[in-house]
Amino acid sequence: MSRRTVVTSGLVVAAAACAPHVSRNGAGPMTVEAALRVAARPDVIEVGPILHAAAQLGLERVLAAGGGIPNLFAGRVIGAMDGFPGLADAAGQAETQLLRLSVTNPDLRIVMTVVEGVYRIVARRSAGVARVADLAGKRVGVFERTSAAFFLHRMLGQVGLADSDIVRVSLRPSEMAASLVDRQVDAIAIWEPESERAGQALGTDAAIFSDPNLYREFYNLNTTTVVLADPYRRAALVDFVRALASSCRTSVETPAAVWPLVAASSGFEPALVEASWRHHRFPATLGPALLDTMVVEERWLAAQDGRTPRRRGELARLIDRSILAEAGISNSPALRRS
Repeated sequence: MSRRTVVTSGLVVAAAACAPHVSRNGAGPMTVEAALRVAARPDVIEVGPILHAAAQLGLERVLAAGGGIPNLFAGRVIGAMDGFPGLADAAGQAETQLLRLSVTNPDLRIVMTVVEGVYRIVARRSAGVARVADLAGKRVGVFERTSAAFFLHRMLGQVGLADSDIVRVSLRPSEMAASLVDRQVDAIAIWEPESERAGQALGTDAAIFSDPNLYREFYNLNTTTVVLADPYRRAALVDFVRALASSCRTSVETPAAVWPLVAASSGFEPALVEASWRHHRFPATLGPALLDTMVVEERWLAAQDGRTPRRRGELARLIDRSILAEAGISNSPALRRS
């Protein structure tokens, strides 16, 4: 069976030329009756392995559409098939959003870390920033309540600065590079490819800071206990996780096979996708650093929300290792692009 990738309105769906589980009922929308439904934002580099795995399995087995963790418990996933009813079975998103949303949705579960994203602060040397400590009093572009904001918090704390020691400028990721170049802000803290875009634009005026040991994003595949308890959906999830592990290896060994999928999905320039790739790792496992990060991050989020942070044991229950075990995937060292 031949396969192709269908791209519509920035959302990517892995499709098959023959798809027995896809039907159109009268004049209504296309519905998927049996495929595993996976929600993921199309405009992030980290979506690459998910797109690749979905393309390998085909539309009859996996439907990947735009969305995230909220699609696991509310709303509809809207994609290139004009939307399909019901909730997503799995979703790709960073640990930050899992922590935020699991407070009121405690049945959420992490089943695999697909990508580790190494974030960077990009600043203008001409604004007087030569080290992280120089950000004190400077205007810094921040995408609030996200993993990028937590990364900035950790970087500032490492040099004795509080979040309040900078002038925070709320920006969307797509606004970051232009705001830095236009001198509306003195620095930005964001994921790829926006930090790469900003660094390239500034050239020798760029001062770039990063510390993956202090913080790196854990872009996970998430699901719910409801899906885990359903024999059919669980088996489909195991199959997808097995394919996802293979796609993570492809992302390391032959990344050129994945770059076009990300470029088509996101609208990012292919050269920018390629240049940003080196700032990602593809572990396809569940390492101990995930929980360690969640414990620290939970305290930061709880302070923002005015609630008591959950204990380590409570957070550990949000990580389910059984799907990896059934897929035959061990806790191997993180994979990197060489």
